[in-house]
Amino acid sequence: MQRRDFIKYCAASAAAVGAPVVSADARPHLYQRVKLVAENGAPLRARNLPANRNLIFHYPYAATPCFLLNLGRPAKAAAQLKTVDDKPYEWHGGVGAERSIVAYSAICAHKLTYPTRDISFISFRAEKSVGNKFARVIHCCSEHSQYDPADGGRVLAGPARQPLAAILLEHDAASDELSAVGTLGGEMFEQFFVKYAFRLSLENGTDAQRAVRGVTPVTPLESYCRQQVKC
Repeated sequence: MQRRDFIKYCAASAAAVGAPVVSADARPHLYQRVKLVAENGAPLRARNLPANRNLIFHYPYAATPCFLLNLGRPAKAAAQLKTVDDKPYEWHGGVGAERSIVAYSAICAHKLTYPTRDISFISFRAEKSVGNKFARVIHCCSEHSQYDPADGGRVLAGPARQPLAAILLEHDAASDELSAVGTLGGEMFEQFFVKYAFRLSLENGTDAQRAVRGVTPVTPLESYCRQQVKC
């Protein structure tokens, strides 16, 4: 969403009279405002993002990967979704000139599968396949959960019980730059850090839970990890 739209949305959520009470984990979680940059540190322009390509950045923590996707067409303007504990929330679509740019936590909402430097079982798939009955989905090959990135990360197939957590983006129309400002939906960061504590300590030392500040580089998935599992 545009920055002004995001601010209005947060204000409306806090001030709405007679609106249903929504638990804290279904409201936007605001973290550090972090600018997305290219691998070399140069500004990342929304208009230059390739369509239907897996891009990875880390937010809101040093060890929590996210997908940045240009869907090549506008995402849905809004989606009504629920967390695993049945708390409702509303996702407000993509950003950029075509409202086609979205971002999600790359941690699967089922068993917390995530892209590592060695291998990724989860990624965006533009085409259908033998194990992927939908096109244009984020597909986790661990248990075949499939999520719709154009519809707030909604679960389309598989055992996942809630959508992927969305990463809230701001788009500066003047500079065409993107920033991450928070998350929306069922975060799973606490469970993630507990489950993978040993692995994350090997990969990141003591930085795994360090809050990302300032800028975060965006990397093509094929450059980030050595092997992508297709299914």
